[in-house]
Amino acid sequence: MDGTDPAETHRSMIAVEIEEDRQLDRVLGQRLGSLEGPTLICVGSLHGNEPAGTLAFQKVLRKLEEQNLAIRGEFLGLLGNRAAYKAHQRFMIHDLNRYWLPHRIQASLAGELDNSSSPEDIELHELRLELAEIFDRRRGRIFFLDLHTTSGGGQPFAVMSDTLRNRSFAMEFPVPVIVGLEEELEGTLSEYLGRLGAVTMGFEGGQHEELSSVDLCEAAIWIALETSGILAADSAPEPEIGRKILARLCQDLPRVFEIRLRHPIREGDGFKMEPGFKSFEKIHKGQLLARDRSGDCHAKENGRILMPLYQEQGEDGYFEIRRFSPFWLGVSRALREAHIDRVVHWLPGVRRHPDSKDALVINRHVARFYSLQLFHLLGFRRHRSVGDRLLMIRQQRDLPEE
Repeated sequence: MDGTDPAETHRSMIAVEIEEDRQLDRVLGQRLGSLEGPTLICVGSLHGNEPAGTLAFQKVLRKLEEQNLAIRGEFLGLLGNRAAYKAHQRFMIHDLNRYWLPHRIQASLAGELDNSSSPEDIELHELRLELAEIFDRRRGRIFFLDLHTTSGGGQPFAVMSDTLRNRSFAMEFPVPVIVGLEEELEGTLSEYLGRLGAVTMGFEGGQHEELSSVDLCEAAIWIALETSGILAADSAPEPEIGRKILARLCQDLPRVFEIRLRHPIREGDGFKMEPGFKSFEKIHKGQLLARDRSGDCHAKENGRILMPLYQEQGEDGYFEIRRFSPFWLGVSRALREAHIDRVVHWLPGVRRHPDSKDALVINRHVARFYSLQLFHLLGFRRHRSVGDRLLMIRQQRDLPEE
């Protein structure tokens, strides 16, 4: 033994692969089937310091071509934030995965880019143009797999906006599924594409620079290819191999978690995570998790921690999560299939927003007896509070499953 840290060896190996790829085009590659079918879009490195998804897509595409595997529809990969990827950092000025807001999309549609535009304005515009072309030529349903890694490491997991179609897709991956993150974050690419009708899922494949993160993202892509119907079941061993890898890593974890708390970070906070935390590590109420200029940050309740931040860039210090019973998933499906959302505004203190059929305005004094969980089960998430009014929105609507 030479005393070399295996983790450092993995990081150096992935660093070599990354350096060879820094000048990648926006389109990482594409394979088109001879028959009509779904489209699977994989986006890697939406955060530029997360190379695993980009490298994993390239590996899968090479294997498809080497084995000459037949597919239906279209399979392609896009590089998210090219400028940040080349610069080895999460983003240049703005987080591109918090940037897909209506006014910025409108500016892109209007072509309002000039010398004052930020690097992320340009990235959003170029990526949106590529996505628009994909939607225009689609020959079936579109699936979107957003590939990420974390600074703190831990077991892989999936994140979804909780629609029935997204849920059916995400539950095919043998990893914990996180619900409720859309209540905490705005402007994600998944949210934007979900509103356009895509089935969307985010996949977190471990720590940024671990070589194993590439393997985990590769496993997720193979499963997505088969689950979407692009790759016929049992036509290749890789999807089943991927399922076994992910299932083994996550065998001791509950199937579904819900977000309970997000600890946001603002400029000048001086946030510093306590050392040693990883995603899904158990925490107890009152436990010291981090420090910032306001003092110590303690866990609000018993549960687990998700995505503790161990890097300079980022707006999320950590999340607190807890197990979500599969029983409630069944209740939720029954309520949605019965279209209870169409009459929920009949409840006292609840009304539809005048400008959106996907939003509810709730008078918390009148409706104080209704649990927020009821609205969550129907697919609505808390958006913001104004006085005694609470606005809840549906980021992605439940559409008929095909």
